[in-house]
Amino acid sequence: MAFNYDKYLRTDKMPTLWCWGCGDGVILKALIRAIDAMGWDMNDVCVVSGIGCSGRFSGYINCNTIHTTHGRAVAYATGVKMANPDKHVIVVTGDGDGLAIGGNHTIHGCRRNIGLNHILINNFIYALTNSQTSPTTPKGMWTVTAQYGNIDPSFDACKLATAAGASFVARGSVIEPEKLTKLFVEGFNHDGYSFFDVFSNCHINLGRKNKMGEAVKNLEWIKGRTTSKVKFDMLSDEEKEGIFPLGVLHKDEAKIEYTKAYDMVRKAAMSGEAINFEELA
Repeated sequence: MAFNYDKYLRTDKMPTLWCWGCGDGVILKALIRAIDAMGWDMNDVCVVSGIGCSGRFSGYINCNTIHTTHGRAVAYATGVKMANPDKHVIVVTGDGDGLAIGGNHTIHGCRRNIGLNHILINNFIYALTNSQTSPTTPKGMWTVTAQYGNIDPSFDACKLATAAGASFVARGSVIEPEKLTKLFVEGFNHDGYSFFDVFSNCHINLGRKNKMGEAVKNLEWIKGRTTSKVKFDMLSDEEKEGIFPLGVLHKDEAKIEYTKAYDMVRKAAMSGEAINFEELA
């Protein structure tokens, strides 16, 4: 029997405004399937998104949603989680929204290890606002702000999240939606900041000026830059250059989740007991 997406969607908002062939629809379906696998009540789920193509997620999914200002999705989601620590809070950003103007909020969400599920849709460009260079645009690529080729070094979002303190870090791709769903489920089951770097195609605003004007060509380019973590670990340092591993890249189950640490401090303060900060490490 076909999976029923309608019960998770605001069907009056269909069809989506995403371009034909866009990977965002694949990610939306993977997210819905993961929520279904978790058995979550949609009244207990909040999806927070910012500005950009990824910002549409909060309009299409039928649960508690917040469409925030540019770069502030993690900040809003932090407030939601602090006020409702028992709820499931999912943040959806783009590479520009989550790593440029919102980069500061992302690293501090990771640092606190607050229980957010952050899906960063990485299409290597500011797609909605007409093709400006983003923090993940590869060197040499054409953008409207680098018309002779981008010279900026790019972020590895997963390395950034791991270094900042996120206790679950994974990378997926729209090429493998079933594996992406499984990654989401594993991250949703983790108690802490779960960060997902999801490689997606933007054949319209990245592709057309970089010889990938069709969705399939853009996806083939992504496939050529990725491999499983198992295979990646077997490569030499030279062979790893320009290749990104897929799968769970970092997982720390010993690190305490932020709202739990906050609650321990609150209870100790109310009872007059000394706070054991070693337990909060």
